[in-house]
Amino acid sequence: MKALLLTREYPPHIYGGAGVVVDQLAHALRRRMAVEVRCFGEREPATDGIAVRGYTPWERLRGGPDGPRFAPALETLSIGLAMARDPVDADVAHAHTWYADMGGLWIRTLHRIPLIVTLHSMEPLRPWKADQLGTGYLLSSWIEKAAVEAADRVIAVSTRMREDILAHFGVEPRRVVVVHNGIDPDRFRHTEARDALDRLGVRPPYALFVGRVTDQKGIFHLLEAARALPPGVQLVLCASAPDTPEIEARLRRAVPDHPNVLWIDAMVPVDTVVQLYSHAAVFVCPSVYEPFGLINLEAMACETPVVASAVGGILEVVEDGVTGLLVPPARPDELAAALRRVLENPELGRRLGRAGRRRVEERFSWASVAERTERVYGEAIEEFRRAEETT
Repeated sequence: MKALLLTREYPPHIYGGAGVVVDQLAHALRRRMAVEVRCFGEREPATDGIAVRGYTPWERLRGGPDGPRFAPALETLSIGLAMARDPVDADVAHAHTWYADMGGLWIRTLHRIPLIVTLHSMEPLRPWKADQLGTGYLLSSWIEKAAVEAADRVIAVSTRMREDILAHFGVEPRRVVVVHNGIDPDRFRHTEARDALDRLGVRPPYALFVGRVTDQKGIFHLLEAARALPPGVQLVLCASAPDTPEIEARLRRAVPDHPNVLWIDAMVPVDTVVQLYSHAAVFVCPSVYEPFGLINLEAMACETPVVASAVGGILEVVEDGVTGLLVPPARPDELAAALRRVLENPELGRRLGRAGRRRVEERFSWASVAERTERVYGEAIEEFRRAEETT
């Protein structure tokens, strides 16, 4: 079997959880089958046994600071067409996020192989994307709907997301399967190293946020909660890749009003973020919408207690009272109370952190994710070939 993975993000250009997932899934699948990746942007030839092709948008459709807000959606279509134009020798195509979905649908149609779509989030549940894409949000929503409803299998990263897919799209329930994201517990584990903390100006005790600058992540609710943290506790925001210039400017205006907040405006390398996780007194994920929440697994793998919103896939990752504390979304007062509970009780934090590490090792390894994904591929290929034989 050979799998063709289609994605916007792939190393070295990763800005969100979907890119991390595709990277790790590709390498886990490579131990079981041949893998090719087609992604956005120029890429150097790979040296790890995975064939990688990078694509840039057609010059006429390229966006830029002076282009219309919907330009990225048109760029996406031009890249999808180029992905579909190149020869395909895979047995199955696997598209990740709406950016790659239309390329996957065209490949299914032109090259006659089944299409798997993994939803890392859902456009109908992200209306704030209209601020980023303008009317392009209507186009991204249409692309996602068309691909999901035509796909041979749709992978939801959580049971809650599966329910949302069935509620918002016309897709047969049997074609929607749950495969949780995974993590490499050897890559993410507690470390005593702390040179990165000294370099960045991080001083314990601190609460840590890691994520994109977007309303989805609840970062402004967290800033409100920061006012109620115990004296001497720093809030570290490792946050970049803003959705829009406007939201970045809003955060820049807000941070100076919070003297206990340190903003690290960068996508830091893994060894640095592992140090940040490892020495944090608590990790906080205040998302208002989170289909899975890979960052919670990363923190848990580093034995860090988690305080997170009780939304979406987080409910399937963080066990309330066991590996962390769950709070209602968009409630800064309850978020602050949960953070204080962990910060003021170090033994509770250690207990939650140890339990989090055990849960990661038992439930969320990439080897098991790849095994389940291979089964989904096999079912889709067999069903697709049977349908082809009868037409």
